[in-house]
Amino acid sequence: MDALRSQFQLDPNVIFLNHGSFGATPLPVFEVYQEWQRRLERQPVHFFMRESSRLLRSAREALAAYLGARPEDLVFVHNATFGVNVAARSLPLQPGDEVLTTTHEYGACINAWEFVCARRGARLVRQPITLPLADEAQIVEELWQGVTPRTRVLFLSHITSPTALTLPVQALCRRAREAGILTVIDGAHAPGQIDIDLGTLGADIYTGNLHKWLCAPKGAGFLWVRSELQPQIEPLVVSWGYGPERTMFEDNDFISALQWQGTDDISAYLSVAAAIEFQRAHDWPTVRVRCHTLLAETLAQIEAVTGVPLYYPRQAPRLFHQMGVAPLPLQPDIAAFKERLYTEHRIEVPCYAWQGGHYMRISVQAYNTPEELSQLVEAVTSLLRVAATN
Repeated sequence: MDALRSQFQLDPNVIFLNHGSFGATPLPVFEVYQEWQRRLERQPVHFFMRESSRLLRSAREALAAYLGARPEDLVFVHNATFGVNVAARSLPLQPGDEVLTTTHEYGACINAWEFVCARRGARLVRQPITLPLADEAQIVEELWQGVTPRTRVLFLSHITSPTALTLPVQALCRRAREAGILTVIDGAHAPGQIDIDLGTLGADIYTGNLHKWLCAPKGAGFLWVRSELQPQIEPLVVSWGYGPERTMFEDNDFISALQWQGTDDISAYLSVAAAIEFQRAHDWPTVRVRCHTLLAETLAQIEAVTGVPLYYPRQAPRLFHQMGVAPLPLQPDIAAFKERLYTEHRIEVPCYAWQGGHYMRISVQAYNTPEELSQLVEAVTSLLRVAATN
């Protein structure tokens, strides 16, 4: 990991265990990103009017090959929350319709669905998934208990934000399709952390971040839509790419309408191929395994310190990958606990309240070392000991 650590620009005085929030871009990828920005600034008119459509098409082709998709079925967006908003506002929900999701979803995306449902007279149903888990089958069966004759959309995270669970989306998408229910998948934490093959996953709509675990620059995400649904998708911003009078695009209506949002810096999108190549050149499958092993060991050590059982069943270790959650004993002030980890130990890691409990979400990326994770365990042990005596 030491060789890869030198490729990242993170503050060496901070133990950074929060890759899951905003990611971190390796220096070689960041330099590509900056070169695209310089190229744009040298001749903005030439860049936007003569080159941008071709360059974006090439970038989509690289991303599509990485995701097991067709380039004509995906478009770049700024992030997964943006993609969820496009999907939620485009689908023809009617009064009385239901959107089924879990209690493990990301708050910003829940806000998007609540916003749309309130204006359409639809209802967002948040189905509990019980923790600790027994296996993947438990997730499928518990979620399906929320399905009713009014269920029109199933909205799920591929990897959940508050609990870092990898949901069995392929099985759920297959079951939803059999029931005539559309599926919208939030892949905010998936690309770069797990393999994705959109051609076989079975989702109707999939949106993901590329700035997190793929390590592309901030502002790079994508929206993929099954071809037969693309005529339903409406842009959040209507600009020159929309309608029959468009003149500067050669792409299909779906891509053209969503791709051109007015003057925008597309450098992050054009740098995605460099991020894919960086991970390929550094044998990222091996990196992922190493990170998962280190994370699993750390979670077990924290469990031994706290006495609070983990939520991931040992017989199903692939329910989490490079990001995992350690339940903590209830703290008088979990925000203060998090701040003490940072101010006293220089450890950046999220600690938060969720569903009546307190949790620490640990991300392990290529730049993290066993020594850093050991320091986390020591810091947690020390702070919990102090809290127990106060």
